[in-house]
Amino acid sequence: MLLLATDTSGKNGSLALAQTEAGGGALPIHIIEVVPLAGGTFSAQLVPQVSALLAKHGFTKNDIGAFVVTSGPGSFTGLRVGLAAIKALAEILGKPIAAVSLLEVIAVMSGLQGKVTALRDAGRGEVYVGEYEVAGESVRVVTERLLGKEEVWAGEALQLVTTDEDWLTGAPAAGRAILKIDAVDAGTIARVGWNRLLAGETVAPEDLEANYIRRSDAEIFAKNRL
Repeated sequence: MLLLATDTSGKNGSLALAQTEAGGGALPIHIIEVVPLAGGTFSAQLVPQVSALLAKHGFTKNDIGAFVVTSGPGSFTGLRVGLAAIKALAEILGKPIAAVSLLEVIAVMSGLQGKVTALRDAGRGEVYVGEYEVAGESVRVVTERLLGKEEVWAGEALQLVTTDEDWLTGAPAAGRAILKIDAVDAGTIARVGWNRLLAGETVAPEDLEANYIRRSDAEIFAKNRL
C-alpha cells in the first residue's frame, strides 16, 4: 500500500511517501522520500509538491492507498491548510485517513515504555503536554493539554521527552531529567499512522478535525469581551 503523510503543524512542515509490505501485517514500512515544506506558504506548496513527489517516483494520486496526517497541536493556519488538502484528496479518492497527534508521535519515537510525557513548545511561555501509556507499539492517551512551563516542572511525570532544544537548559535547573529526540517529520508520522491504519483506527474526511488544544486568539478575545 502506498501512503501519503503530511505534517503542517509547525513553522515548517513536510510530506512523505511510504510503501508498506504487500499483504499488510505489522512489518516496518519503507519511507520512499520525505520532502520539506517551507513555513508560511503551505497553501501554495502542498498540492503541487504532492503531485511532483508522486510523479517523481512513477505514481499518480490513484495509487495512494491511505493518508496519514498530523492533526495537531500547532499552528492554526498550518493545520487548517494541511487538513483541508487531505480531506479533499481522501474524499475524491475514497481512501481512509489516519490522524495522529504530534505529541503522541514524540512519545512513541522516544522508545520509552510505561508512562511517557511528551512536550512541545507552544510559545507565550506555554507548552503542549501529552501524557500517554506506552506498551510496545500500543499507545493509550491519558491527556493532552496546555500548561505553563512552571506547571510542567511542578508535576510528577518522570519520563519527559521533547524535540525542543531549549528544554534541555531548563530541566536541570528544575531538578528534572528530560530526553531530547530528533525532530519528527512526515516520514516518522507515516510509521505511527501505519500502526493506526492496521488497527482500523481511521477517520472519514468529513469527520477529520484539528486538535488545536489551545483556543484561537479570536476565541480568547471573544470570551474576554463577555
